[in-house]
Amino acid sequence: MNAITKFAAGSIVLLLLAAPVLAAADEAPAKNQGAKGAPAASASAGAQSPWGGPLGKNFGAAIGAGLIIIGAGYGIGRIGGSAVESMARQPEVATNIFTAMILVAALVEGVTFFALIICFM
Repeated sequence: MNAITKFAAGSIVLLLLAAPVLAAADEAPAKNQGAKGAPAASASAGAQSPWGGPLGKNFGAAIGAGLIIIGAGYGIGRIGGSAVESMARQPEVATNIFTAMILVAALVEGVTFFALIICFM
């Protein structure tokens, strides 16, 4: 395995191991009780994640979105690289290859957008 694959695999494992810790932090009961049993305001009470929910609530959706984007980038990169290589080998059919490349890249992006919408529903 090359270094990038090892780094990506290690990052995914660390993120998956951190998810239960973040979820448990969201479900921790309030220990500070104010007058008449009302929870006292604390500095971390309004802690929000960058994804809009409480810290860790949408963590799975964020990991899914990241994996989707990585996969789409890899797929479009492979499409572009193969198309350029094919055009270099057969310049007379470059127009047909370019048209097919754009069509396939558009389909990959369409599936990517669909997956992102499903991920955040």
